[in-house]
Amino acid sequence: MRVIFMGTPEFATPALSALVEQGHEVAAVYTRAPRPAGPRGLEPMKSPVHRLADSLGLPVVTTTTLRTPEAQEAFRAYEADVALVAAYGLILPPPVLAAPRLGCLNIHASLLPRWRGAAPIQRAIMAGDAETGVDLMRMEAGLDTGPVALELRTGITAHDTTGDLSERLAGLGARLIADGLPTLAAGQLVFRPQNEDGAVYARKIDKSEAAIDWTATAKAVRNQIHGLSPSPGAFGEISIGERVERIKIFRAEVVEGGGAPGVLIDAAMTIACGGGAIRVTAGQRAGRNAMSGAELARGAKLAAGARFNLAAPPRTAQ
Repeated sequence: MRVIFMGTPEFATPALSALVEQGHEVAAVYTRAPRPAGPRGLEPMKSPVHRLADSLGLPVVTTTTLRTPEAQEAFRAYEADVALVAAYGLILPPPVLAAPRLGCLNIHASLLPRWRGAAPIQRAIMAGDAETGVDLMRMEAGLDTGPVALELRTGITAHDTTGDLSERLAGLGARLIADGLPTLAAGQLVFRPQNEDGAVYARKIDKSEAAIDWTATAKAVRNQIHGLSPSPGAFGEISIGERVERIKIFRAEVVEGGGAPGVLIDAAMTIACGGGAIRVTAGQRAGRNAMSGAELARGAKLAAGARFNLAAPPRTAQ
């Protein structure tokens, strides 16, 4: 098939690789334009999909909008059989959705209709879902409302962060491509409407949600930490020496224990919550490398009884 691929982050790269490995003709790769990054935040950095496309010798398009007649005509000119979208980052207007002969398909990282929207992986972990997956769906004007053709599922463990789960789901997304596109080409891919009764919206993560609410249960705190790891990273603020420092926490486990919310119970970086306690297994002080909770407590000279500042509860996910 002649395919336009549209994606930006690391999550989308296995799907692009699968297209090429299957022998499809990738007419163009649409991705977000390079953005300032690097140590000083000044060097333009290509997206993971952009870098992969370059390595494969594929033509890359980094338009900032698809809403102009010029952008839409350029898209139509590729005369694609299908467009495949995976975490692209731009809205596809109706003329773009209608351009490919077989429409636009999207790899969405949730079990639709649960967690439609921008942050389905983060929201699934933060909500304590036991299971998630990836869907291959036909795109329409609504946000992730189109009919679904294929679905693969995976459990969410107590140790999964968004980084862990994203990598696993990306691999499942590539499997959907391997199964779905040959079936689509044969005219045998069947799409089923979503059940609107189960629709939940996964809004974009707001920076205000990164402050840990120590008054929540230990399980909720762990889910907040894992859902925001590796980025933006959940954090707590605590006095170290004569100043208040922000400590990002990337991994934690629920353990026995209790006390006033936010108080360190021991030197292994066990912290009391509103119900139960968590033990930090990976964290980072500003300007330092990530390390275990015990190493972090030792380096910061944090002893039992030290207390993290209480933060306002984060906004709800829906």
